[in-house]
Amino acid sequence: MSVPAAYIIVILVWSTTPLGIQWSGIGIGFEFGVALRMLIGLCALMLIARLQKLPMPWDAVARRVYLTSGLSLFLTMNFVYWAAQFIPSGWIAVIFGLSPVLTSIFASLILHESTFTFGRVLGMSMGIVGLGIVFAEGLSISTAALSGVAAVTLGVISQSLGAVIIRKLQPKIPAISITIGSLFVATPLFLAYAFYSAGIPEVWPLHSVMAIVYLAIFGTALGFPLYYYLIKNINVERVALITLITPVTALLLGSAINDETIGPHVWLGTSLILGGLAIYEYGKYLPFSKKWQVRWNQRPL
Repeated sequence: MSVPAAYIIVILVWSTTPLGIQWSGIGIGFEFGVALRMLIGLCALMLIARLQKLPMPWDAVARRVYLTSGLSLFLTMNFVYWAAQFIPSGWIAVIFGLSPVLTSIFASLILHESTFTFGRVLGMSMGIVGLGIVFAEGLSISTAALSGVAAVTLGVISQSLGAVIIRKLQPKIPAISITIGSLFVATPLFLAYAFYSAGIPEVWPLHSVMAIVYLAIFGTALGFPLYYYLIKNINVERVALITLITPVTALLLGSAINDETIGPHVWLGTSLILGGLAIYEYGKYLPFSKKWQVRWNQRPL
């Protein structure tokens, strides 16, 4: 597949995933929605790995990677799927736009990477203010909406922390193999939680089942490999542009297809988050950015 085609597909998949998450839980319940998605996605990825004859290491480092990524996936998806009951789908994509910023913060704390520049601090500050505005909008709607925003934020934190811990382990494992290993850990947890908390659904609406299959095939089995394919073949900064595009497209899709209302405060918060992310990713081109980083790195401990 060509790089432009992969780029467009990833944007489309990431833009539609929040809406698919919301639809997949209607009638069936979010617990079974996420559990079936992971089960189908695991089966599809195992088939892909078998056809491509990818290795599946089970040494000590690999097991730690699978455990870390699996637990992170379980927490992240449960937070997000639960939150989708109470907030518009587009809000999920907006909040997840902060994941590069949170990942960088955890990388600084855990990996001791010197990633702070003037642009990045400015971008982080704008993103936090934007998130605060989205929190305020959720509070103005209902307590449940506020809880939904908080849950998605916890999901982003879980995902970002897991990514940094995996990076610290420095695994030399194919991306699909890591995804399969994480699903080996997470899928039984999802199924156990679904059976324990909700039981088997009595009604299986067709649109919910179709949303689950879409998320499993396109969101999990296709989206993850194509994302790693882009990382390997184009500049990281171009890949980062995806996180600037998908929150806006997700908001517009939710409004057009799902009749979701987008208030002015949400647009303001979104603009600050995406503007902050843009400065965070490209702030190194700002004046005095390098000098500020040198002074920061030379600060007394």
